[in-house]
Amino acid sequence: MAAKSANLYARIEPEVKEQAESILSALGIPASNAINMFYKQIILHRGLPFEVKIPSGKTLDMSVLSEKEMNAELEKGYADMKAGRTKSAKKAFADIRGDYHV
Repeated sequence: MAAKSANLYARIEPEVKEQAESILSALGIPASNAINMFYKQIILHRGLPFEVKIPSGKTLDMSVLSEKEMNAELEKGYADMKAGRTKSAKKAFADIRGDYHV
């Protein structure tokens, strides 16, 4: 294994750093090791080890919806169900696994 002698300086948002380091700490992984793993994955993939793209649809954060907005979203779902715009749970989970490579 090569000696670790190169330094990396990066400016990131304090909240992002704090949240990520909290998760890494719970996993028992020092931030420097995580960064090293990330760089190794970049090398293995010859690019970023995940897709970087603009989501095709607007992600809905239900925690910020008012009761009226929540009811409107539920009505949309009910209308889709009545119109037959549904898919089986098996298909939905297969799509999720495919989207997130799990």
